[in-house]
Amino acid sequence: MQTRFSLAQLADPELREADKILRNCVHCGFCTATCPTYVLLGDELDGPRGRIYLIKEMLENGRPASPVVAKHVDRCLSCLSCMTTCPSGVNYMHLVDQARHRIEATYRRPLADRLLRGLLALVLPRPRLFRLMLIGARLARPVAALLPGRLGGIVAMAPRRLPAPSAVDRPQAFAAEGARRRRVALLAGCAQQVVAPAINEATVRLLTRHGCEVVVAQGAGCCGSLSHHLGRDALDYARANIDAWLAVAERGGLDAIVINTSGCGVTIKDYGHMLREDPVYAEKAKRVAALARDVSELMAELGLAPRRGGAGGRVAYHAACSLQHGQRLRDPPRTLLVQAGFTVLDVPEGHLCCGSAGTYNMLQPAIAGRLRQRKLAAILGTGAEFVAAGNVGCIEQIAAPGALPVVHTAELLDWATGGPKPAALAR
Repeated sequence: MQTRFSLAQLADPELREADKILRNCVHCGFCTATCPTYVLLGDELDGPRGRIYLIKEMLENGRPASPVVAKHVDRCLSCLSCMTTCPSGVNYMHLVDQARHRIEATYRRPLADRLLRGLLALVLPRPRLFRLMLIGARLARPVAALLPGRLGGIVAMAPRRLPAPSAVDRPQAFAAEGARRRRVALLAGCAQQVVAPAINEATVRLLTRHGCEVVVAQGAGCCGSLSHHLGRDALDYARANIDAWLAVAERGGLDAIVINTSGCGVTIKDYGHMLREDPVYAEKAKRVAALARDVSELMAELGLAPRRGGAGGRVAYHAACSLQHGQRLRDPPRTLLVQAGFTVLDVPEGHLCCGSAGTYNMLQPAIAGRLRQRKLAAILGTGAEFVAAGNVGCIEQIAAPGALPVVHTAELLDWATGGPKPAALAR
């Protein structure tokens, strides 16, 4: 793609990067066939190629974002299926992230949208505030239909039962069982520890059983994904995590940073890029990004222990977009589940997003709802008994009363190697 940035514009490292990305695009349109919003809506501007043209025009002309640009970029899920499909290696992730930051800086949204985005950016990264919000939403559930705009839908999404906080998520170290093979830090996360603390508990049991000392670092928290994809500055979250994990490394070495929320994994693996212009943190960020591992990635390196107990059954594996497209990890979760004794069934249209996408199901509920129904129909068609996924957002999106139970891959691997049966299956 031909670009027309001036020399003065190219002195800006962000625009210089955008120019490089845009020049790799050859207009082929292969990306449209695998883009969930284009598949649903059939609008060129709701596919990657159309969004790229909108972003190019906005950046080249140095104009504030228009309502049209904001509308169609907002509709992007950042599922990154287009990057898996693209034959030219266009880094759409970095381009759309840059566009979101430009939109946030130059476009004045309607008041209700500004308030909702501000609320999500404030609450979701902070577990205590998020818990209070969910308690309030649960109390407001009887009047959800009367609430204005998207607020009623968000209230209706709140879980009917909220798990108690887990002691596992406090800063501490868990000793390896037997000889220590690895010393790893575990990202406890933010929203996940509120809505599904059993995932971290299963991950700690799984890792310690396989010879890992697991450290939950003091000072580590939200990875920054939620704010980053809202177009807001997430670098302070990244710096706090980098400081926390490198302090762990200094005190006793660190072989990996384990992430069991694949959306967070994409962001942490991108810390080196996000902080590339920071004179203090650039090299530290690269070091942390190189240590980042999805839990399935590390377990594939360690090798799964022999099966114990009666774990098994037909499981539909839902490949989270952030895992299969963002981190390019397709085989490890499936392979591990097969080794653990499960019959793994692939979900038709597995490349398409379920509609969760961080805060997307709250900001774009109509599109997210259509994607959810499409995904649920595909899952039911497999004949599975339950569903496995590697991202809490996907789990919350596709779990519903009357639907198949949905559990984290780490919970199933923990069960198969000696841990308890996941609560969702026990019920």
